[in-house]
Amino acid sequence: MLTKDLAICIRAVDYSETSQIVTLFTRQAGKISAIAKGSKRPKSAFDGPIEVFSHGKIVFSDSNREKLATLTEFEQQTGFSNLASNLFALNCCFFAAELVDKLTNDYDPHPELFDSFLRFLQNTNEVRASLVRHSASEGGSDEHNRHSERSTAESRNLSLTDPSAALGVTARTGNERRDTLSLLILFQLSLLKEIGLQPILNACVNCKTSHSTGRLTAERLTTPVPSGVEGSHGFYFSSSANGLICKDCEASFPDKIRLTNSAANALSNVKLIAEADEKTLNEIEKILIYHFTEILGRPPKMAKYILKD
Repeated sequence: MLTKDLAICIRAVDYSETSQIVTLFTRQAGKISAIAKGSKRPKSAFDGPIEVFSHGKIVFSDSNREKLATLTEFEQQTGFSNLASNLFALNCCFFAAELVDKLTNDYDPHPELFDSFLRFLQNTNEVRASLVRHSASEGGSDEHNRHSERSTAESRNLSLTDPSAALGVTARTGNERRDTLSLLILFQLSLLKEIGLQPILNACVNCKTSHSTGRLTAERLTTPVPSGVEGSHGFYFSSSANGLICKDCEASFPDKIRLTNSAANALSNVKLIAEADEKTLNEIEKILIYHFTEILGRPPKMAKYILKD
């Protein structure tokens, strides 16, 4: 039976001189592995060899899901040409693809995750494209300022806990690495949410203490912290607890990692991730890489290319 779907290629390897085996993340069917016979021939039904991050309409046959599906058509839309000129952005996209591959099962559809992944790739590509336009145009500064003002205004309407929505309005600061890292973190949080592993980030996982008792709550976390007292409230992240731990409970969680207030604030409110500085984003990404390592049982292969030494 032939099936039509939308797909993003997350892995492609040569099978023969003319064919490839590809892993596709599709919107309706989920992740599938398929053989693309003749894809490397000059004239094929795939518009040329299939490349990672190619996306578009596909047609495939999956008569036996225990075997490779057969890809019969792929209307490839590349659309991410700017990634090749930014190694960090390209590595972030490879990292996102690795996480999608490792954390989703075959034929387990996640249409909202598909949309978030595609939006992440598009926005990461656009970060580079906007900087190129900015450098080439005398009016680039005005364009950048208009985007930043629009993103700030739109972010006011975001849910505190909806990282997928924040992918579309993250601030552009002109710091390419910061802007890309912000998009990666928002996608990673969206991924965890969609696969049912969303961390608890607005209260202590263990005691669930409310703000009225003077400890960890969303209200407390989003209250500005005076200069010079960073980290004084003692917030931690525990992978085994899958969320934040307050200072009164941290002794029960030996795997906990202490957070600065700025990182705890941002984790509890995705609006702040979209606007956070690079130092805070590096801290959050380090926490997420640790968390993914615990979930997978080993470090993700691309993780070492993301964080600065």
